Amino acid sequence: MAKSEFVPKLFSLLREGISRKQIGKDALSGVIVGIVALPLAIAFAIASGVGPEKGLITAIIAGLTISIFGGSRIQIGGPTGAFIVIVFGIVQQYGVEGLTVATFIAGFLMLGMGFLKLGRLLKYFPFTLIVGFTSGIAVIIFSSQVKDLLGLQIHEMPVAFHEKWLAYFHAVGTVNQYALGIGLFAFLTTMYLGRIVRVVPGSLIAIVVATVLTAWFQWPVDTIGSKFGAISGSIPTPHLYLVDWETFKELLHPALAIALLGAIESLLSAVVADGMIGGRHRPNMELVAQGGANILSAMFGGIPATGAIARTATNARSGGRTPIAGIVHAIILLLVFLIASPLTAHIPLAALAGILIVVAWNMSEIHAFLSILRSNRYDIAVLLTTFFLTIFFDLILAIEIGMVLAAFLFMKRMADGLQLNPILGDEGEESLFENEGGSLPTGVAVFQINGPLFFGAAQRFYDAMNEVGSHYQYLILRMRYVPLIDATGLQRLKEILKEMKERHVHVIFSGANEVIRAEILATGMVNSEDIFASYEEALLLVRHQLDGLDQIHKST
Repeated sequence: MAKSEFVPKLFSLLREGISRKQIGKDALSGVIVGIVALPLAIAFAIASGVGPEKGLITAIIAGLTISIFGGSRIQIGGPTGAFIVIVFGIVQQYGVEGLTVATFIAGFLMLGMGFLKLGRLLKYFPFTLIVGFTSGIAVIIFSSQVKDLLGLQIHEMPVAFHEKWLAYFHAVGTVNQYALGIGLFAFLTTMYLGRIVRVVPGSLIAIVVATVLTAWFQWPVDTIGSKFGAISGSIPTPHLYLVDWETFKELLHPALAIALLGAIESLLSAVVADGMIGGRHRPNMELVAQGGANILSAMFGGIPATGAIARTATNARSGGRTPIAGIVHAIILLLVFLIASPLTAHIPLAALAGILIVVAWNMSEIHAFLSILRSNRYDIAVLLTTFFLTIFFDLILAIEIGMVLAAFLFMKRMADGLQLNPILGDEGEESLFENEGGSLPTGVAVFQINGPLFFGAAQRFYDAMNEVGSHYQYLILRMRYVPLIDATGLQRLKEILKEMKERHVHVIFSGANEVIRAEILATGMVNSEDIFASYEEALLLVRHQLDGLDQIHKST
């Protein structure tokens, strides 16, 4: 596994050999995915606040790079709906040039994540966090498309979520019925036609029909051409960016947002792909490919790219099983870009809005969202915090705070789950551990600790030990259910050992694993003779020593 970790899947498959039959299936799947990707690449770019050609360039350059060098068999790369929020915000604050440089920096950050083998660490992002910011992104995408869907006349579109809806409310009297009709047609066609006609995606049919009708009847609606002008249809010359320190510091935050979201989404998409075809992706190689794809996309004037879950799923359903499908998908988009770019100028923006609203609905994770709302209060807190921070503030802030909150709540739950079961030998109670050595002698206290003894639970442990008074002679700490102990736990243990020594209480340990045993001995306050593999052995020692003391007392 280690040797192949940084080998692209395509290279491994070519060495193993790909049958002609499979190559044919991959080629056909690539054509289908290319057709699906065409309207989405344009729509995502426009929704992000950049020209439509940048979406196509990104899908071509980044999509080709990800397929050739990626760690997944069927991953399809390109611009995605998740990036709309980040890209739009960066363009508003730093301009298109700032977005390009931030994407360039993000590519190197993702390369670093891959080479540092952080790919597998991203699986530790809580599901509630992912659902929270994904649902938030879906709400923002929907909100950003209302203007074009209704054809509203708003000269200065606000950026903030609530201000946007206030602007819609004030402009409700300017609804364009033609735009609304086109948008609803595109929405319904994209949403439902695919269930009937599976050969051609509903989004492409919606685009073609809406464009033809708009041009034929000269409906008064905004089009790509009227807003952005004609698409050039030529791949720009690559440009290498030399980023100085001041620019790097200024754009590091948006670059980090791009890198983090790109890494999360690409690996989520790869996991989905594995589940659909029974494969196993190479997460670190996938991150390296994603980093290279974003570097190249920026050099050619594109926007951020990552693995696209919907297009990857389409690839799997269409029979794609190797990266050849992704390569063909990029070639199809290149041919369309070079040959048919002038035709895209006639596409009505309302049709793209209808398609993006379907994308937003599919991203919303509504079933998962509602399911989490019916779960425990900790998961609900993480979900809603991430969701509302994404909508009203900033995606990267939402991920940061959501991750910290999830970690703190997890630690609280772990601390609450720590069980300290005391058995005090002089209270005349039967021992909970009677079948493991019988009832306790007088003057012996036993504490069974269940759970990790870490900083979140260390204080509870320390407080519980205060139940052991000076009239006890022995304290047995059962630690067979303690998987780990951290520095804070060790410090509290040292304090307990010191206090017990002052009270003349002899502390004995039982059942500690090898790691914890070594850490306890490292404190220098415990002898190896006081640490036993089992509770029975520890209790046997205590009985012998108590019997010896009784004999001494009797003789005196």
